[in-house]
Amino acid sequence: MTYCQIEKPLTPLNLNFEIVEKGSPVGWESFGSSGYVLALDSSHAQNRQYSAYIGSTAESENFKAWAYTLPDNYDGKEITLSGYIKTEDVTEGYAGLWMRIDPSVAFDNMNGKGVTGTTDWTQYAITLTMDPEKTQKIVFGGLLVGKGKMWLDNLNITVDGKDLKDLKPLQRKIFPAEKDREFDEGSKITITSVDESQVKNLKTLGLIWGFLKYYHPNIASGQYNWDYELFRVLPRVLKAGSQASRDDILVKWIEDLGTFPRGKETDLTAEDVKLKPDLEWIENSGFSDELTAQLLKVKNAGRSKEHYYIELHESVGNPSFKNEKPYASMNYPDAGFRLLSLFGYWNKIQYYFPYRNLIEEDWKDVLQEFIPKFINAKDDTEYALASLELIGRIHDTHANVYGNKALNSYFGSRYAIAELAIVEDKAVVTGFYNKTLGKESGLEVGDIVSTINNRPVEEMVKDRLYHYPASNYPTQLRDLATGLLRTSDSTISVEYIRNGKALQTTLKTFSSKNINVYYKFQATDTCFKKINEDIAYINNGSVKTKDIPKIWNDIKGTKGLIIDLRNYPADFPIYELSNYLMPESTPFVKFTNGSIENPGLFTYTKILEAGKENKNYYQGKV
Repeated sequence: MTYCQIEKPLTPLNLNFEIVEKGSPVGWESFGSSGYVLALDSSHAQNRQYSAYIGSTAESENFKAWAYTLPDNYDGKEITLSGYIKTEDVTEGYAGLWMRIDPSVAFDNMNGKGVTGTTDWTQYAITLTMDPEKTQKIVFGGLLVGKGKMWLDNLNITVDGKDLKDLKPLQRKIFPAEKDREFDEGSKITITSVDESQVKNLKTLGLIWGFLKYYHPNIASGQYNWDYELFRVLPRVLKAGSQASRDDILVKWIEDLGTFPRGKETDLTAEDVKLKPDLEWIENSGFSDELTAQLLKVKNAGRSKEHYYIELHESVGNPSFKNEKPYASMNYPDAGFRLLSLFGYWNKIQYYFPYRNLIEEDWKDVLQEFIPKFINAKDDTEYALASLELIGRIHDTHANVYGNKALNSYFGSRYAIAELAIVEDKAVVTGFYNKTLGKESGLEVGDIVSTINNRPVEEMVKDRLYHYPASNYPTQLRDLATGLLRTSDSTISVEYIRNGKALQTTLKTFSSKNINVYYKFQATDTCFKKINEDIAYINNGSVKTKDIPKIWNDIKGTKGLIIDLRNYPADFPIYELSNYLMPESTPFVKFTNGSIENPGLFTYTKILEAGKENKNYYQGKV
């Protein structure tokens, strides 16, 4: 991207809340949960006349935030937000400053170091690492999480220690893709139904649209809003009366994208390659000679490592899908945008999912299968469920739909008190989210729940399985079991078996505010313990690298060491720990990286080693 420093009239930033129109601070917005009160307060100002206030009420849930967007971007290494905060009775959360550099550059909201209780005016500061070339927007403010009151005042922004008034803003190059706003309010596409021929044509369009997005040099350089180009060609493809007509439309579409130079052959050995691009469809799909030739020309084009829509993180090689509009206001998008959602996700997997070869079915067949599902989704719930089912087909536990209101309403926001697990195809009570409420329920650990609201559990498991994406069947069952006693109702009727006897009861349900159904997944404070004199235990979910030398004196004389990996690591202690466990430096892992120049290609990185020469390495079993 290209930037230059510009001279422009200074617009005063309303960082002390003193510029007011119609009772509101100019430039300030709010977001977050309902039930909070936001206002200007002249009786608790730290500086001059006003401060910004956030207060909870009985209906408050989660958090509320004041937000201000800087009108400009700046060149520098670090940006610091400082400001004064006063609090009163802040509980179940904290008060703090927050700052975010979009898109996905950096973020801090003082989580873990926020202000609690009752405090007088105190200055706080947070600092983010800048990346001016990637930055589109810098947003900041104050927030209240949980209950209580907070006041915010006298904020200041500095870049590398210099006030903004002493700096010249950067002007970011505006790409043609950003100037295309034709379909901001909708795709203008309505599809009531599709026949088999149209589904096949849409599959072809989805394949070619995604291929061009990542392979065509002129799209990579930001010349086209590729979302909106889909909406321009899609109606013509839908109306195509024959395959020949469809191919002619697509040939003309590709030709109009402009010319580009031919690329060089990739110099890679077979040992370098983990996964090749899946592009055989270009020549084996029965396309016309002209369309095939156009696609092969794009395939063999010269491409740079810079791309408007994709980049790879320098340190780890993970893809970052940039300049993708979230269309957050479209809870239930129109048919064009629904197909855009399908095509967009499908092609991200096609070209940048390193486990595409493990999907266990032809991913292209999945595209064709889901076209009518996305078109026929009649409301936001069906659209969200179709998305959830599609995500499940890649078999990755990390892939899911989170925080979706339609899904939360569909599944319910209330839970019965019993914990269930699927054991030998039976729903077994394994515990309770609250012991006191568990005793009141009448259920006991070991009870087998056979029906829920008169539906057999086996039937519910079969019907709901595709709602729970995961890498394997046991993990699907683990997540599904938590949802069996989830509902929007205040009670759930269950039949269960205890000691061979069939029983029935009605269970009360509770809001997630009252019980914690995810407590098992929360980190424990215990990073190390001795199970007995001969066996030591390390919890990878809480141990820090700096802890290893301190606890090793208690470990080195034991006969066995358990390293519990059933969690997300709290740190990255592998290298420090390996220095104690192995007698010498040992190869242990190699990674793969995707490619900007050859999308869909994954190559191996160099092998990494852990450990060092150590005659006194651990002699016990691990």
